[in-house]
Amino acid sequence: MNRVPSFAFRLAVAAILLCSGVSRLRAQTPATAPPAQQADKEDEDKNPFAPQPPQPLPPGMTGSDVNDPRFKLTPGLYDAGEASMGLKHLLLLKKPDAFQLAATDADDPKVQKTIGQLGINTSKIPKPIQLVVAQLAFGNSDMAFQGNYLFQGNFYGVNIFDIANPANTTLLTSLVCPGGQGDVSVYKNLLFMSVEMPNGRLDCGVEGFPPEPPPPAGEEKEKKRRIPAAQKDRFRGVRIFDISDIKNPKQVAAVQTCRGSHTHTLVIDPNDKENVYIYVSGASFVRQSEELAGCSGEKPDKDPNTALFRIDVIKVPVAAPQDAKVVSSPRVFIDPRTGVINGLNNGGTHGKKGMEKPEDTDQCHDITVYSAIGLAAGACAGNGILLDIKDPVHPKRVDAVNDPNYSYWHSASFSNDGSKVVFTDEWGGGLGARCRPNDPNKWGADAIFRLKDSKLSFANYYKLPAAQGDTENCVAHNGSLIPVPGRDIEVQAWYQGGISIVDFTDPAQPFEIAYFDRGPIDPKMLVLGGDWSAYWYNGYIYGSEIALS
Repeated sequence: MNRVPSFAFRLAVAAILLCSGVSRLRAQTPATAPPAQQADKEDEDKNPFAPQPPQPLPPGMTGSDVNDPRFKLTPGLYDAGEASMGLKHLLLLKKPDAFQLAATDADDPKVQKTIGQLGINTSKIPKPIQLVVAQLAFGNSDMAFQGNYLFQGNFYGVNIFDIANPANTTLLTSLVCPGGQGDVSVYKNLLFMSVEMPNGRLDCGVEGFPPEPPPPAGEEKEKKRRIPAAQKDRFRGVRIFDISDIKNPKQVAAVQTCRGSHTHTLVIDPNDKENVYIYVSGASFVRQSEELAGCSGEKPDKDPNTALFRIDVIKVPVAAPQDAKVVSSPRVFIDPRTGVINGLNNGGTHGKKGMEKPEDTDQCHDITVYSAIGLAAGACAGNGILLDIKDPVHPKRVDAVNDPNYSYWHSASFSNDGSKVVFTDEWGGGLGARCRPNDPNKWGADAIFRLKDSKLSFANYYKLPAAQGDTENCVAHNGSLIPVPGRDIEVQAWYQGGISIVDFTDPAQPFEIAYFDRGPIDPKMLVLGGDWSAYWYNGYIYGSEIALS
């Protein structure tokens, strides 16, 4: 397939058949890229989807298995080759038409209109990247479940499916409400959705906002991001919908935050039946104070009230969700000894030119709560952190870890008994091929920690053992626990690396027990696709796949 891709949606539903077959965890071997693969640096900067040559492999890291049946699968969109072990593929669903860009040419008016609605000036963006940006505005994201319903987040809104019979899953309703990335959660009759992109509007309108003007003369090459002009109707934060009528969701609240909501976490306090709480993880730019009062993106030494270096906590009265509001903004990165709010850093991690200098951690990407034990695990860009959430309005950090092998702490899962935590590393941001035979096995992997007395201690890494190709974006992304008594089992999504099921009962020796994978979407160019997330629900694995055509 040679044409430039457009987004579609694939919902993979697979029945779990936990088999006794075991695939050994293998690391990855070095390979020197031939001169033809040494892309011009300027071109790489322009096109983040250009295949990049591997860096020299660090000592002690060996190769993934190029003989694994997943390595040489035939490419395609809906007709790609498939390989599985211990799983049976039941169903494939495409996105509804309203969630399709339906364009494959960057000059198509639909592409330019979509980018314009995002408020993006395209004067310095190459045409292939313009198309990718427009497609992302319709990309699928995460999922939530309740009863017989699956809620599918999307950068353009939410789709709700009836999964009473998983093999015959049907679409109930589509809610068009742009703003990305559409992270979703559900509590009783309330649906929560994250919004962070500048095209989000209070009224869920699709018209977005006018494109930003070109930069002034002499500022074209500045790398500092220009903040979009203030708009009174812009929305970035957490939307709340009443889904009492599942086929007709109604927005009842829209809680604004300074950085928007990249993801959010539903927190239930066992001692508070009247309210639920939302932990908001903002990973985007800080908006102007003219748009939302009190917002500042300055460093702490210039403004101690900066919107950086914190999370936000929203209190939602269950009986009156329209009264939801931000009730605290905990400084979870503070140094408790000195009171300095930028008190955590990544300790230095690997980059294109080797080890980089430490950088302060100023955001959480995602937080997973375990209310029954009063703890939360935060994957916070440069660190993994542990929070005491017994007082959900005022979570307090009780431990933090970093790792030079970790590029971006992305998400976390607890074991059943709360004695282990699995963190994921989204090395490359999900946009690159990071599971090739010559990519380090400790980069873009899971890291398994033991948890005892509110302290984390490293046990081992786990990375997809099967090698993937140069055109398959692949790295650890979202996963979840499979509740098997007496064992600790995780289902993990790897974008175009597919889905793997991992037994980490012994955290020092995790191993794969099942998998499902498809061939690359395109054999000649890397395009964003694959499984965004994979979750166990009532005996089935549901995968949210970004498919491209």
